[in-house]
Amino acid sequence: MNKEELLAQVRSGMETGLLTKEDVFGALGGTPVQATPIMPSLSSSAGLAKHIGIAEVLYFIGGAIVFLGIAVLVGQNWMDLPVAARVLVTLGSGLAAYVVGTLLGKEDRFLAISSAFFLISGLLVPFGLGVVFDAAGWDAGGSGVQALIAFLSLAMYFTSYLLMRQSIFIIFSVAYGTAFFFAFTDYFMGGSPYLYSWHFNEYRVLIVGITYLLLGYYYSQTERRGLVGPLYSFGTIAFLGAGIALGGFSPNQNVFWELIFPALVFGIIFLSVYLRSKALLTFGSLYLMGYILKITGEYFSKNMGWAFALVVAGLGLMAVGYLSVYLNRKYLRAPAAQ
Repeated sequence: MNKEELLAQVRSGMETGLLTKEDVFGALGGTPVQATPIMPSLSSSAGLAKHIGIAEVLYFIGGAIVFLGIAVLVGQNWMDLPVAARVLVTLGSGLAAYVVGTLLGKEDRFLAISSAFFLISGLLVPFGLGVVFDAAGWDAGGSGVQALIAFLSLAMYFTSYLLMRQSIFIIFSVAYGTAFFFAFTDYFMGGSPYLYSWHFNEYRVLIVGITYLLLGYYYSQTERRGLVGPLYSFGTIAFLGAGIALGGFSPNQNVFWELIFPALVFGIIFLSVYLRSKALLTFGSLYLMGYILKITGEYFSKNMGWAFALVVAGLGLMAVGYLSVYLNRKYLRAPAAQ
């Protein structure tokens, strides 16, 4: 065995977590130095995030442009294309991109570009399924068919994640799971107008926000920590956005939700300290600022004058800003922050 082969085996052991720096230096009788690990990987036990370079960004931008080009092609020639051609260009292209991504994903050096092909597939397959159902005479825009499309897409990409363990499949699973939830509840409830008078949409968004927050916490305990920030961000936006919408706006305010919203937003802010999440702190602070402006505009501007309301709102925003900076400096400046 030559030196290069020996070093390659040591690197492989460190990447897979079988060896650590302490093991290597301990075997040599030395003291480990503080250095950045060689070639960190997503699958390592330390859960280090993989660096995304300009090439990977260009792969995904290229994939999105390919999807846009196919969508424009179909849209411009919809009436001229026979049914078989519509299905081939949409669903056929999506499945072909999936096969190419699967083949490329067998080599570690092609993982990034395989994800770009999976992006094309994930965007085209639901589009193609809609074309198939439309050609079969079904109402592709109806909530029942939309729920079926979302369910089939969810099943395909969640199964793909279980088999291939690529993060992009988690993203599509979350997206199509969300779409299925909205479409199925629309179909199940029959689109009754009475439901919307009871803030049906707001409660659904509230549930989605809670689900995203729970998923973010789950992935914070795994090697997929790169998903935590986006999940916390979208979860907070949905959760607090639904909460403030349920409170209503003048003159149709809901007193219960207006009173409970401060507890929700402060819960998110203090949760950001416990979880060391900048996403929770940032969006929690923004919603608290929005709530202060909303309350001062609804109640103080009429009773005490608009000028006094502005003073109250300004002082409140300054207090929130100071609280955010203080919490960030004292608790969140750590490598684990998301």
